[in-house]
Amino acid sequence: MIGIDRVLRSNLRLRHLQLLVALDEFRHLGRTAEFLSVTQPAVSKMLAEIEKTFDLQLFERSSRGTEPTPYGVTVIKFARSVLADYDRAKIEIAAVTEGSAGRVQVGAMVAATPTLLTQAVNNLKKNATKTTVLIEEGDLRRLLPRLRSGELDLIVGRLEPGYAAPDLDTEALYNESMCLICSPNHEILKGKIIDWPLLSQQAWIVPPSWAASRTKLNQIFYKHNLHPPENIIESASFLNILMSLQTGSAIGFMAHQVAQHFEQQGLMSIIPIELEIDLPPIGIITLDGREKTPTTLKLIEQLRMVNGCENT
Repeated sequence: MIGIDRVLRSNLRLRHLQLLVALDEFRHLGRTAEFLSVTQPAVSKMLAEIEKTFDLQLFERSSRGTEPTPYGVTVIKFARSVLADYDRAKIEIAAVTEGSAGRVQVGAMVAATPTLLTQAVNNLKKNATKTTVLIEEGDLRRLLPRLRSGELDLIVGRLEPGYAAPDLDTEALYNESMCLICSPNHEILKGKIIDWPLLSQQAWIVPPSWAASRTKLNQIFYKHNLHPPENIIESASFLNILMSLQTGSAIGFMAHQVAQHFEQQGLMSIIPIELEIDLPPIGIITLDGREKTPTTLKLIEQLRMVNGCENT
């Protein structure tokens, strides 16, 4: 343990970390060398030096490329975290020097993006035009590892209880009901009666199977003595949902405020049927113990303010 501590604190250099991350991305010595603008022998030599320092094999080499060993996976995770902190510090220092407002990297779930997050970012930019806001859409399964590695500063979305953990700080902002949606031209809207037996026969685009909203939706069908729809696409991407509605005549499932926003623009219609679903609130997720940058704190403040305005 003492030896590993010495390696992590003293022997590793920034270029070593960059090499490890690049090797993980490209899984090939030649492509890594091209990306780093060095020769392939230089990459091989540097990797050998790193492995000698750790006294561990970090990558398996073969004619097909490179693959991280279990030791390599752990060291790569460390390298990504350090590089993310380095980039964050560099940007914040430059922001102070130049008088601008820095950078914040946000993971965004669909339920919070069009209304809460978009308005908060717009408000932030009004007073800090040089602030850069990176928004990465996804679900918690994809976003949480990036938050933990330092590649995201916060996540805005539904606080799924199945992903609660001691290393996460959560702040609930508001409760958000769900509704069913479809294309404004969907055949189902032309009928006089819309009920669950009819809905069970439709094509659907639904949240991933791990999502609480998906479980709750399935329970509604069971409550009506029906099997959940079998003709489905699973996606947490808003673009996929929108395209499936418009081109595939699918039924979708979305946060009510988000659906209202896009219904007003003529992009979708809310299906007039009651949904009795109790879901986790919309809120903010950050990593416990990580100091928040001034820009991150400003965005969190704006998120709270937008939520306060919507609930007054």
